[in-house]
Amino acid sequence: MKRLIATIFAILLTAAGAFAQSTIKVNVQNLVAVDEQFSVTFIIEGEGRPSSFEWDCGDDFQLVWGPQKGSSSSISIVNGKKTQSSQTTYTYVLMPRATGNFQLPAASATIKGQKISSRPVTVQVVSNGASQRQGSSQQDRQQADDARSQQQASTGNVSGEDIFMRLTLSKNKAVVGETINATLKLYHRVNIAGFEDAKFPTFNGFWSQEVQAPTKIEFHRESVGDRIYDAAVLRSWTLIPQQAGEINIDPAELVCLVNVRSRRNSTGSIFDSFFQDDYTTIRKRVSTPALKVQVNKVPAGAPASFGGGVGTFRMSASVSRDSLKTHDAASLKVTISGKGNISLLEAPKINFPPDFEVYDVKTSESAGSKTFEYPFIPRSHGNFVLGPVEYSYYDVSAGKYVTLRSQEMPVVVSRGNETAGVQDGGQLVAAPNRKDVRDLGSDIRFISTRKPDFRKAGEFFVGSTAFWLIMLVLAAVAAGLYFATRKLAARRADVVGSKNRAATKMARRRLSQAGEFLQKDLYTAFYEELHKALLGFVADKLNMPAAELSKENIAGRLAEGGATAEQAERFVALLDACEFARYAPSEGHEAMKAHFEGAVSVISEIDSAMKRKPTAARSAAMGVLAALLLVAPFAGARAASSAALPSAAADSLWNAGVAAYADGKWDEAREAWSEISSSGLESAELYYNLGNACFKEGDIAHSILWYERSLRVDPSYADARFNLEFARSQVQDRIEEVPEFFLEVWGRKACWLLPSGVWAALCIVFFALTLGMVLLFLIGRGGARKAGFFTGIATLLLTLLCLDFAFWQRTDALKHDGAIITDAVTEVKSSPGSGVSLFVLHEGTRVKLLEQVGDWENIELADGRQGWLRRSSFEII
Repeated sequence: MKRLIATIFAILLTAAGAFAQSTIKVNVQNLVAVDEQFSVTFIIEGEGRPSSFEWDCGDDFQLVWGPQKGSSSSISIVNGKKTQSSQTTYTYVLMPRATGNFQLPAASATIKGQKISSRPVTVQVVSNGASQRQGSSQQDRQQADDARSQQQASTGNVSGEDIFMRLTLSKNKAVVGETINATLKLYHRVNIAGFEDAKFPTFNGFWSQEVQAPTKIEFHRESVGDRIYDAAVLRSWTLIPQQAGEINIDPAELVCLVNVRSRRNSTGSIFDSFFQDDYTTIRKRVSTPALKVQVNKVPAGAPASFGGGVGTFRMSASVSRDSLKTHDAASLKVTISGKGNISLLEAPKINFPPDFEVYDVKTSESAGSKTFEYPFIPRSHGNFVLGPVEYSYYDVSAGKYVTLRSQEMPVVVSRGNETAGVQDGGQLVAAPNRKDVRDLGSDIRFISTRKPDFRKAGEFFVGSTAFWLIMLVLAAVAAGLYFATRKLAARRADVVGSKNRAATKMARRRLSQAGEFLQKDLYTAFYEELHKALLGFVADKLNMPAAELSKENIAGRLAEGGATAEQAERFVALLDACEFARYAPSEGHEAMKAHFEGAVSVISEIDSAMKRKPTAARSAAMGVLAALLLVAPFAGARAASSAALPSAAADSLWNAGVAAYADGKWDEAREAWSEISSSGLESAELYYNLGNACFKEGDIAHSILWYERSLRVDPSYADARFNLEFARSQVQDRIEEVPEFFLEVWGRKACWLLPSGVWAALCIVFFALTLGMVLLFLIGRGGARKAGFFTGIATLLLTLLCLDFAFWQRTDALKHDGAIITDAVTEVKSSPGSGVSLFVLHEGTRVKLLEQVGDWENIELADGRQGWLRRSSFEII
């Protein structure tokens, strides 16, 4: 069995060696003209010579000449081993019978009893203008070519049909990042001696890389418009568009040195045919036309793992070591291969475990692939998992984003040698390698999820009707307290007034004594006490001396004091009854009781009537109160009418935006919050969230715009200021700001500590304290007056400071002198229209607006430079 297998194996090796050593190669021009003779050569190489050779040209070609046989042999001895080879050629001259693509039949030969064959070869036959010269002889065609050469030499010009240059693109429509192949070729049918002044396109708007730049130009046959030209590749590039829109490609230019044959006049000598021709070198400038490429943006909604890839790719990921110790180095390699913009692929974002120390990514590129290596060192032991690594690209053919995902890569980290230790009771204990907490990455802060208090855009509490109304009420209350206190002091100093106010009380005391006499049925004592009570009430209430206490005077003064005539008559009648009873016999207990009850009733009625009489102070107070009650509903109605969107609708849109943002749907969140903003409502949280949504979408300019608007509403918003600084770090332009006066810087920082509404509320509080201190100074005594004076000055200064800060923020927010550049790139001119270009600004840069002329705006940078911009290139904060 072993011998049989060895024999079969030897036979197979021998057959394979014989077949490999003897081959038939075909050498032929693949492109010929219909009236052109061309040669076909069959080359047989091997260790033996062919014993027979067979080939027929077929019906598509005419055999003009052949075959012509040629042979050669060689012997080589290397390290004592002798090798012999031979080569046999068979050459035929053919002429096509018609135009088209034809296949040359295969040739066969026999070498050492082994028959071998050649491969079929396709030959393209073109007319090459033969239809225009049909019927002309070879001599006529030669004379026509001589005449054309003579004309070129005399005019010094070569026809554009004989030499031209073409720049071909693989596609004229693409998306940003899609690969385009560009090839520059030279075509000619003349004798070229050299080249000068080559100018190639600059490809503005593209990332470009030369693929072919041959130092030795090699021409080959190529058919253009059914004519045969000698063509050569001058340059080839890989182009990747970097911006959307219509991009122009500049023409390429080249000066060719062309040798043109010119014939001398014949001298009749037999040597004229050898020395009659002469050549003239002329310069022919050839150029390509300008080309246009329409570039579209990649669709919105790119995944978070999108790394700028456009094409078709594959991905593989692996770790160099899946088992290591702490503080040992390893690396994660991610290789992306395929067709597309390989050179511009960004490194995938990989989340390593928190205690892995990751170093800068190393990038290497080879033909059709790009490798990203992430070196890392684990600082803690344990079982970790790297990945899965995700990478998304845009597939142009499918018209969608495709996400590649690798497998998870487990990494086992065991304890390594610790370098530190502590002594504990004579025992050395290993201590952990302590280090500072380091940042793993940086990003903007999260959105505000708490529902804000929306207000009408441009409205502030300070300076509003409600603000001034509160200030007016506080002033009115303070004035009322002051006048009330003064009146109370005056009343305390007024003896007559005191007696007047105590008249009723004194009268009731005397009536109480009279009531005791009534119960004891002491007739005389009762009426004397009742008479004293009535006269004492009138004397104290009306401030009447005893000499004027006549019945007529009492009745008149009671009427003046506000009592009615009936009440005055009853009072006088009671006086008469008392005087009559003193000198008349007793009328009985019932009469005494009736007089007592009448006295109590009339005194109470007269006292009430005199209290109800209106005064000037009371009328003025009632007027002020009525005015305040009229103004308050108007202010409330104005505040209620400020809501342009129902509260429920605004809350629903707010919650929808928060949910969409949490799910990574930045465009939906931006749309929901933008609808609230467009309805006329605003809040610092709303503008802040809009800035976050724009930042996540990659719109840096509008994210900065919304952060600026958020800080105009509330300059104390720390999250908005942090995100604004983070977004500004992504802006391409770096502008050194002119330093401000230090007092202005301090004042602005103090003003930004609180929002405008809080400053306004503090202003009201300090204003109320100031009014209190004024009252203390006006009505206080001794040390209280001094404390009220100095404290009032301090609270007044605080009131003015809070009012100034509140109005400062309000004024800044209502200004329209700041703007953010929203165009990707824009030129700043020296004047409106067609001025000189001064400098270039990029999206996200802040400018100050000075004045407007038509569609142009005069702007100023933070460093003081000025220029003119179109209004369409920025948005006002």
